[in-house]
Amino acid sequence: MPSQHEIDRRYKNIRAEMERAGLDALIVCGNQYAGFEGAVFYVSGFEIVHRYVYAALPLKGETTLVFPREARWIGDKVKPWVKDHVWPDVPGQWISERARELGWKRIGVYGMNFIMAVRDYRELANGPFEMVPFDFEFDMARAVKSEEELAEVRDAMDIIVDGFWALVAGYEPGKTEAEIMAPAVERFFARGAGPRMMNILLSGAHGEAEASFKVPGLRATAADDLLLYSLEITGAGGYWVEFSRPLIRGKLSPRTQAMADAYPHALEAARKLMRAGEQASNVHRVVAETFAEHGFALGHLSGHSIGTTMLEHPAIGAKSEVQLEENMIFSLHPQVVDKDGKVCLYTQDTYRIGKNEGECLADVPWKFYTGAEKRPRTENQKLKTAMKDRKSQ
Repeated sequence: MPSQHEIDRRYKNIRAEMERAGLDALIVCGNQYAGFEGAVFYVSGFEIVHRYVYAALPLKGETTLVFPREARWIGDKVKPWVKDHVWPDVPGQWISERARELGWKRIGVYGMNFIMAVRDYRELANGPFEMVPFDFEFDMARAVKSEEELAEVRDAMDIIVDGFWALVAGYEPGKTEAEIMAPAVERFFARGAGPRMMNILLSGAHGEAEASFKVPGLRATAADDLLLYSLEITGAGGYWVEFSRPLIRGKLSPRTQAMADAYPHALEAARKLMRAGEQASNVHRVVAETFAEHGFALGHLSGHSIGTTMLEHPAIGAKSEVQLEENMIFSLHPQVVDKDGKVCLYTQDTYRIGKNEGECLADVPWKFYTGAEKRPRTENQKLKTAMKDRKSQ
């Protein structure tokens, strides 16, 4: 649970954005869909395990958690620091009535396009107030992470790297895609990620990966299959991180090798620009230009801000004219595709924006892993081993 100082900091930043936009209140939407639960968690401490919930946050006054009645017994209602809870049949109707009662005229909504339930939107759309999309403003208010938040991000990063090395240790051609993924997911769950995961896969035969993501399934793998597991999880604190490295035991295709030759240059060029004062679009540009020099294009955006919601503003894209600030956290995940859009190579890393350059939070070299690699022992692990040895003497 964040400290009271951290909670106050969050509300202060959000309400400053609300005041600039002339809002009387803000509705923060969250649902069970992976990555869409985090905004409610950020403003209330409530962890969504099923269905959906809204946090109604007035410009002045106490926040209320608004649950659909059918979710009354779902989720730990003791855990959140927001203690005012209601369970109406139609949450949108209750919020609309509250707005009338308190004279709200202009209400911001985080999650109107992707998260808010249709039945609730219908009720609110008929109310005597204006609803304002507020995703960008809300995300910018929480984009710069505090020291408390950075500690949670680093904990999540330690968990995801731990899971990756478990995956590498268990990797063996002949296993199914799901079996190879399983040791990582076991480690994630054991260390507190819970259901907050989205672990998907790009894969293919003959040293190439098809360009469409899929759920790891029961297809048996061969030595020349290229496996690009996209690991996306949170730690117990609810902060998302993303990580990926390619796996293959056999031979790369010439096309994949050509993509791979460009990757280290693109990643390092991007890292150097992930600094305070830089435009987010410049980071995307240097990645896109590096791959273009090698004859390849990007499949989508280079990356995005990330926090308690998996996808946050600002993006790292061609039109993202947002100035980066120190201690913003970004997922950089360039997907390189061939001219026909059929074959790709992909990686993910989570970065902290620094004063002069970016900090990659995973100390794992970018290369093709075969399953023979051993996880390097960290200084912390060495210290623990030494202490254990001394105790046994």
